Amino acid sequence: AAGRNASFLIKKEWFFFPFNLLFSWLGGVPVDRHQRTSVTDQMVEVFNKRKIFQLAVTPEGTRKKAEEWKKGFYYIAEKAQVPILIAYFDYAKKEAGIKGLFYPTGNAEKDIHTIREYYRDVTACHPENFVKV
Repeated sequence: AAGRNASFLIKKEWFFFPFNLLFSWLGGVPVDRHQRTSVTDQMVEVFNKRKIFQLAVTPEGTRKKAEEWKKGFYYIAEKAQVPILIAYFDYAKKEAGIKGLFYPTGNAEKDIHTIREYYRDVTACHPENFVKV
């Protein structure tokens, strides 16, 4: 089933019968933003509980211009001790791909800068919102 290999985050409020069955089967992970633990810690817990877990995080700048990247994806990978798969969609070239795996070093500022470098030659869907390095 799809739920064993790929996952997505969805508000906990959407996990009610019968939708919870569908979302769980698809790999949905309920996120409780009102819980004392952060979303980062909730995702690390899911990584630790599952044998196979893949989490996709959408990029910054999809709705509005973002000068700085949020670092949640980085801290999830660091705390769960898993690599970050650097994938891309290049809208100008009409291609998608994978640029490689990145293992967090613990230096978030330096690592985020390095990760952003991978996207230097990639054209975003809304390039006016995506701030290059």
